[in-house]
Order: sequence, then structure tokens, then C-alpha cells
Amino acid sequence: MTSVNLDEARDRIRLWPHLNAFISVSEEKGEGIVVAVKDLVDVRGMVTTAGGIILPNVPAAEDAPVIRRIREAGCVIIGKANLHEFAYGVTSFNPHYGTVRNPADPGRVAGGSSGGSAAAVGAALCDWAIGSDTGGSIRIPASLCGVAGFKPAFGSIDMSGVIPLSKSLDTLGPIGPDMVTVASAYSMMSGEEVSLDRETAPQLAVPAGWVSGLDGPTGEAWSKVSDGLPEVEFVDRNRLFEVGLTILLAEAAEYHRQWATECPEKYGADVLRLIRRGLEIPMGAYEEALQERTQLQVAAQRAMEGIDALVVPASAIVAPPVDAGQEVREPLSRFTRPFNTTHQPVAVLPAPLPLGLPVGIQVAGRNNADTLRAAAWLEGQWALAR
Repeated sequence: MTSVNLDEARDRIRLWPHLNAFISVSEEKGEGIVVAVKDLVDVRGMVTTAGGIILPNVPAAEDAPVIRRIREAGCVIIGKANLHEFAYGVTSFNPHYGTVRNPADPGRVAGGSSGGSAAAVGAALCDWAIGSDTGGSIRIPASLCGVAGFKPAFGSIDMSGVIPLSKSLDTLGPIGPDMVTVASAYSMMSGEEVSLDRETAPQLAVPAGWVSGLDGPTGEAWSKVSDGLPEVEFVDRNRLFEVGLTILLAEAAEYHRQWATECPEKYGADVLRLIRRGLEIPMGAYEEALQERTQLQVAAQRAMEGIDALVVPASAIVAPPVDAGQEVREPLSRFTRPFNTTHQPVAVLPAPLPLGLPVGIQVAGRNNADTLRAAAWLEGQWALAR
């Protein structure tokens, strides 16, 4: 699994400063698997910024549990990866530490909020990276940067020592160059052993009525990937999206309420706008969304009976230019946010396109191991077809 050492990784980071992939680089020494850590997660001796300028400028006294786990598995930390401020966005525009640029085309965004993690993997600045996912924040940047990623089932990885965005939606997960690396990284992060071996092809399907409004490159890739896959009835995509967004807005606003009131000037304009939008949501509407989410989760579980995984685009568009505006938020998260509402595990991997900007495909399953196996099987089939 190891392909770079710490010194090589630091040299590569110095050669790619324009990507803004890192907020800080470690001074660690030693051999091991080189991992970049999204700067929401405490790493002993390094400041946790969450991509903002509000948190204390004091190094963490101890590693978050997930960092302790991966160190025990033989990993070393190269640095803290850049992100959309407080993980609250899908582009990784960051007014404090610079916009994370896409290694596939530096004139375009890396996606967010785990943009630095995905860019670091895409530029081979590490072996794999830790990201977090609340509405697509692992899957969107992995998709735009042409790498693989995994959002585990909610609750699979200890979130202690991690700055939250939405307490009932946040998950940690890995981003890597391929599904073998991602599955191994997930096992290190969680302690759950996963074998990618499977004797038969997985039962895959497309959720009926879900996929529309794709741009040209994404539509071309989707046409090839979905050819021959059956459609199944699944929970309404728009309902899942709206319920999940209400929960996210309300929970993020509650966490940021005091800072947004006392020092609003320390936030970027887009993040402050979202926090204020969340502060306007009545408690009753939030509680209703929580209740409806439970119903939607049950419906999703029932709809998955008889199939191993759903296959869906990761986003409706390829990586937007770095000067894109808020109009890209919905098409980037259209197909990712619903699976945060259902709490399902979802892998993402690059579609088999020979040229052009990367297009990511989601594989949404019922449990972590079967989801990773289905994604790895697809990856192998696409490799054979090239």
C-alpha cells in the first residue's frame, strides 16, 4: 500500500503549492503509510483550524481516536488537509487558506468539503487521506478529482476529537487512489475487517426517476455505466434531499450560534449565510425533519431488499471553474445528500472514461463490507473493459 515516504511527500507538496491542498505540514519522522488528515480532526502537536480562523491557535494535546487507530496500523501523518471553511460547502473555496484546486485541472475546484484530502490523493502527495462527509463531502471531491472514496454507514467510525458540522449526519471516511486502498484504509480507521473477495456479481440497480439534469461529460459517462442496469423504486430523491438539508442547517446553526453572533466577520460570506439561514429554522420544523428521516430510513431499508447496491452519479456536473458561484451547490450535492439522510454506506469511484474531466459514480449499499465489495467488483469490471 505504501508508495511514498514522508520526505518524498513533503517534496511533492512543495512542488504543488498552487493546489492549496494543505493548511499545515507535519514534522513527523519515520516510516509508514503516509496519510493526510482533513483539518477537522485532532492530530497531536498540530493546530486544528477546521478551515477557519475562530478556533484557538493551540496544538492539539492528543490524537483523536481515529488517528490513534491508524497510527497503530502503521500510518504516519503528513499534514492537515485544506477544506471548505468548517466543512460547510461543496467547492473548497476558502477565504482564509486559499481555494483548493483540482489536480486534474488547476483552473477548476477540487470539490468539498474534503477538497484538500482529495487533491492530495489525486496529486500523489500521500498514500490516502481522511475526509468527512455530511452531505457529500467525501464523495463530491473524490468524484471531481478522479479518485475513490467511502462514506461508511453512520456511526461506523469514532467522531471524538473531530469538529462537528451536523451531529446526526457527520461521518469520517477514507479517500484513496483505488478501492483496494480505500477498503484497507477504512479497516484501519474503524477496526472492521473487510475482504473484497466475492464469488458472484453483485445485484446492482438504478433508483427510478433519480437521474436527470446531467451535464454533457457526466451524461456520457452515466449512459455507459448504467447501460443494462435495472431500475428499482426507491425513496423520493427530493424528499431525502430536503429533509437532510433541514437537519444540516439547523444542527450547524446551533453549533455556530455564539460565534456567528459575536464575531460574524471571521466567517466567509457563504458559510455565514448558511449559518444564518439555519438560525431561522423553527425548532418544530427541525423536530419534524428528524421524525420524517426515521420514516425515510425505514423505507430505504425496505427498498434495498433484493439488491446489493444502487448505482448513481456522484454529482450532476464535472468540476466547475474556480470562479463559479453558489449555483453549483445543488448540482454537486444532488445525488450525495440523500444518502446522508438514509445513513447508508456509499462508495465512489471514477467512471471509466479515457479522456476529459473525471466523473464519479456512487455505489450505495446496505452495509459497509458489501458496499465496498460491490464497488471493488465494478472497478475490476471497468478495468477489464478498458
